[in-house]
Amino acid sequence: MRVVVALLCLLQLGLATPVFAQAPSRVPDEAGTARTPFVRNLDGYQFPALAQTIARMQNIAHAMRLRDYCADRRVPDEFVRVQLERFSLITGRPESCASLLDY
Repeated sequence: MRVVVALLCLLQLGLATPVFAQAPSRVPDEAGTARTPFVRNLDGYQFPALAQTIARMQNIAHAMRLRDYCADRRVPDEFVRVQLERFSLITGRPESCASLLDY
């Protein structure tokens, strides 16, 4: 309890600034001006961002469902066409029943 009270007092006085709240250090570049160093240098990092992986997995699941629609003759062609157009908006490329095999 004493430790908590002491930390609260230090924080109130401004003596204990958390590390994440401190300003980033400045590094002079070739021109002599100060710049903030880029911390996230990911050169050679073999794994994509988690959001990219999730988006790819969701696109795979959507493509599998659309392939099932393409293969099922009971599903109207107009419905399949509309669904493929919507999927094209998501992926950013023209999609067809044949292009779904890429997923």
